[in-house]
Amino acid sequence: MNAATRNARQILRQRTRTQRAAAKIRRQGVATLATHCVAAGLGIKEARTVAGSLRKNADKAGVTGTAGISYAKNIKARACTRYTPTEVARIAVIYRPRKPAYKTCAARLALAA
Repeated sequence: MNAATRNARQILRQRTRTQRAAAKIRRQGVATLATHCVAAGLGIKEARTVAGSLRKNADKAGVTGTAGISYAKNIKARACTRYTPTEVARIAVIYRPRKPAYKTCAARLALAA
């Protein structure tokens, strides 16, 4: 596989991941903070990092979210909190990231509502 093909496949994977996350949010109306970050264009690892920071700012914004259970294929079910796009926008306004990629993500989350 040459470099151009590898790059094209990587871009396609990123677009697919972003579109699936955005479709899930549109369909269900709520999602975890990590899913909102993936829909804003971050990768999985970066989305988890930003979601942790947003979770800390949720109390400051006065946002509680909806309690739920997250299921994975062969992993034990765990408790999670799901948020609507408007709740995430309220949290993202308070969030002050330093990294440029995180700043663009926070701006997209704030505009998503």
